[in-house]
Amino acid sequence: MLRWGSVAAMLGVTAALLLGGCSETELVLNTGKVVTKPTQTPPAYKIGQPYQVEGVWYYPKVDYSYDETGIASWYGPDFNGKPTASGEIYDQNGLTAAHKSLPLPTIVQVTNLENGRSLKLRINDRGPFVNGRIIDVSRRAAQLLGFHQNGTAKVRVQVLADESMALAAALTGGSGVPSDQPQPAVPTAAPTTAVTSQALPSTTSSTASTVATAPAATSTTTSTAPAATRAVAAAQPDGRVTQTLVKPSGIFIQAGSFTQYANAQKLTTELSRMGAATMTPVKVGTQQFYRVRLGPIASVPEADRLLEKLVQSGHTEARIVVD
Repeated sequence: MLRWGSVAAMLGVTAALLLGGCSETELVLNTGKVVTKPTQTPPAYKIGQPYQVEGVWYYPKVDYSYDETGIASWYGPDFNGKPTASGEIYDQNGLTAAHKSLPLPTIVQVTNLENGRSLKLRINDRGPFVNGRIIDVSRRAAQLLGFHQNGTAKVRVQVLADESMALAAALTGGSGVPSDQPQPAVPTAAPTTAVTSQALPSTTSSTASTVATAPAATSTTTSTAPAATRAVAAAQPDGRVTQTLVKPSGIFIQAGSFTQYANAQKLTTELSRMGAATMTPVKVGTQQFYRVRLGPIASVPEADRLLEKLVQSGHTEARIVVD
């Protein structure tokens, strides 16, 4: 992945603390990435090939229904001025973010579930590549959302479908996705396993030293300049922070969800040695699943510790969720 303030910005954060109800304001924002050579090419719409970071495969795809809760982190000075996965140069004072699989660019709404602050951001980078993090925002975004000092926050990330589709269309000459280059299939080089469990909706930064790209995938990158440049400028988030009401939420580790009750019960018993473990039946369409979670967990550091323990014990699909 690739990623990237000021005293005036901190004054804006202080002012935001006075917000309440449904008012809006304009406020005056650490993880790892892989650095590649900067490009001077016009903005491009990229879905991307499956890629591997530290032994884990990631599969970029279009998902306009994406709506996920989890833990956000931020990255700043160490990456400021370096290239992002989209080819742009990272600006830690910009309103951007990194995500592991959403197309570049995608417009998302990020809401801090701890204080109700909500902000539009543009995904232009890959990451974060640490278990338990779902998005890495710029330093300015972290300041505006109110977690710059803490480093992490419970968040909800939602793709803004209309804005993202309009941006994709502008960058691809109206097609949204290059018509002659359909979404690439999972390449044979990427490892696959039999499905014995399935993650349910409501699902995830350390420096990655290597990124391996699956060799069989077809690139889905399109650029139309200067229209592309104008489209990105028009889609740039304006920095308005909306104060919304948020209900109390807790941190959990979702260790898995199973179609077989016996498998879910076995994992629940195993997790009960680590803390409060629950098994909940959930239907996805017509399919019945049994979701196994550990929690609620008191803090992000504790959740990180437990998640690492689960992953090391073989539960590699476990993830931190907020509910």
